[in-house]
Order: sequence, then C-alpha cells, then structure tokens
Amino acid sequence: MADRGFQWLMFLCGLSIFAIVALIAFELVLRSDLAWKNFGFQFFFRADVDPSTHKPWYWDPVNGHFSALPFVYGTLVTSFMALLISVPLAIGVAVFLTEMCPKALRTALAFLTELLAAIPSVIYGLWAVFVLVPLLRQYVNPLLIRSLGWTGMFGDDNPTGLGYFASAVILAIMILPIISSLTREVMIAVPHSQREAVLALGATRWEMIRTGVLRNARIGIVGAVILGLGRALGETMAVTMVIGNTPEISKSVLANGTSMAAVIANEYAEAVTDLHRSALTEIGLALFIVTIIVNALARFLVWMVTRGAPARVQ
Repeated sequence: MADRGFQWLMFLCGLSIFAIVALIAFELVLRSDLAWKNFGFQFFFRADVDPSTHKPWYWDPVNGHFSALPFVYGTLVTSFMALLISVPLAIGVAVFLTEMCPKALRTALAFLTELLAAIPSVIYGLWAVFVLVPLLRQYVNPLLIRSLGWTGMFGDDNPTGLGYFASAVILAIMILPIISSLTREVMIAVPHSQREAVLALGATRWEMIRTGVLRNARIGIVGAVILGLGRALGETMAVTMVIGNTPEISKSVLANGTSMAAVIANEYAEAVTDLHRSALTEIGLALFIVTIIVNALARFLVWMVTRGAPARVQ
C-alpha cells in the first residue's frame, strides 16, 4: 500500500510540470485574446505610418498604435550578435578544457566557467552599466565607427554607449558558460577510440581535435548553440538596463532599441488600457512559444550525441 501511494505521489509530481506549463500557456492565451482579435499575426509584422512625419509608427499606447516589429527586430539582432561573439570563445574554452588543459587546472577552470551561469542577470546588468557601457562608449564604439562606419551598420548616432551592441556583448558573456558546458559534455561523449584512430593515421593534435572530436560532436555543438540562443532570446533584466529601450528600428547596431522581454518588463506595470496589457501579453506568448521550441530542439540535438550518457571525467 505504501509503495503504491509513493508511486502515485511521484507520478503527480511529474504531471505537475506539465500542469504548470499548460496553465502558463492558458493564461497567456486568455490575456492576449483582445490583441489577437484586433491585430492577429500582423501585430508582429505591420507598422502604421505617422501622417505628420510619414515615418513608421510602431508603438504608441497613448494613441492606440501597437506593433511588435521593433521588439522582434531588437530581440533577433541582439541574440544573433551575441551568438557571433560567444560561440567561437565558448567552443575554444570547451576544446581547451577537454583536450588541452592540465588536470591540475581543469576542475578549477570548469568551475569558474560554470560559475558565470549562476550570477544573477541583474548583476550582469549593473556591471554592464558601470563598466561595459563606458568602455564601449570611449574605446570600442569609436573604433568600430572609424573602421566599419562605411557599412552603415556602425553609425555614429548614439553617444551614450547603450544600444543593440552593448546588449549583445552582455548577452554573449551570459550565454558563454551554457554553450561551453554543453559543448564540453558532447565532446567528452565522443569515444576515445575516435581520437586514437585519428592519431594512429598520423594526424596532428589539432587535426585529431578537428576531425576526430569536433566533427563527431557537431550536432551536439549545434544543440548547445541553439540552447544558448534560447537563453539570449528570453533574457530580460540585463538587456533592459543597457539596450536603450527605444521602440524603433535602426540599421546601426550601435543605436538604441528594445526587445520583447524588455518592453514587457518596462511597461506591463504601467499599462492602463486593456488593449495595451493584451498587446504586451501577446508579445509574452510569442516569446514563450519560441523559447519552448528552441530549447526543445537544442535538447534533442544534444541528446542525439550523448544519448543520455553521463559525462565521463577525464
């Protein structure tokens, strides 16, 4: 009798996870119903035109203009820029820890790398405001403007240092331990026989890592990158503190912008109309669905390499 009761208790604990996710989805769908009826899917793509200036009119709750296009744009730009910065560094860290690091340093370096994932996002945001943004404003941004300003992607239109680029840098730091840890896990899962076979054919150490390890772990590495993307898409506080929070679309990555998570954090408490709250909830629903899909895909790709096997200590 006690065993049967314990079995049912554990079964209910497992079902509670599905119930929580279902309740969150139900509430988001219910609260965003008004926006869906008024805008539909065009909410994420359309933009009204201001009759006085003939410029796009994206987000103006006072006058009842709602378009999530600048938030979707800001989320995608900052997330993919963060991947461009963090992926090479994260893979390099994983390769060093797995294949090249002395055993005496491996545990300490792995611990410090994973410790970055435990730091609260608001602490990252404060560090970015007081340290990163001044560095970008004084040194990095002027260099980018001088060398790459001709592309139009690094225009000199934001002297504050805030903007897409600052958000991308802080996001890159935040997702680096996630990508690095999972990449290390899938690299460890590659059998040692693969390494030995490549070395036996006369390959150098780098050729062994490139062809015997990275090539066999590439699906899992892609999964780790996608999982990092999922974290970047949903990050709120750190991005909110440095992105500038301007509902506009700019070609320059140094310009102010905003993201889907940032606009919810900034405006939901102050929303006074039902349509405004419903529009913000619709943004949250879209972010919720995208995050679930991205994380599920990433976990599946990592599982394809590891097959659920625990990481081996080398």
